[in-house]
Amino acid sequence: MTLPAVDLGIIAEHLSTHEGVINKLKMYYRSASNPVLQNLLKLNINVLRNHVVAMLALIDPERNKVVDLPDMESSLSNMGAGRLSEFDKDIALEARATAKLMGSDNFNSALMMKDSNVKNVHLQMSYQDITMQMMYNTLIKEMNGEFVPRVSKEMQMQTLQKYFHVQNE
Repeated sequence: MTLPAVDLGIIAEHLSTHEGVINKLKMYYRSASNPVLQNLLKLNINVLRNHVVAMLALIDPERNKVVDLPDMESSLSNMGAGRLSEFDKDIALEARATAKLMGSDNFNSALMMKDSNVKNVHLQMSYQDITMQMMYNTLIKEMNGEFVPRVSKEMQMQTLQKYFHVQNE
């Protein structure tokens, strides 16, 4: 099955990105000391390897069936395992940012892709990347690794009142 040129070009770019990110996450895995973070990094590496397998199947000109992305492994339970060192916190923050960027890139790429199977697989990849981002976020939050400012109830109420009419238009 031949692909539109735009799809092959985007996939080729994604494959080189995946190669670099997988290698980066492997270095982080070897450097991290927190076992929960290590498990997340290992899961992320496996997810990205599954993405590579799917993309290679998509670009195989001999392919004659639909390519499906395997589901992610079950989510990690028991996140609260000790504290994050400053070094581990930096790794978790960077890994989360990487997952976020990859999710965004896969989603935006899917919007440009022409082949419906290629488009669908990249939307699934985006969802998995965002799921990884949320898992890193849970770890970071549980380990008090980030400050998130909050707005007041009054500010939320003012915003709600300002735009409440839009739902009826």
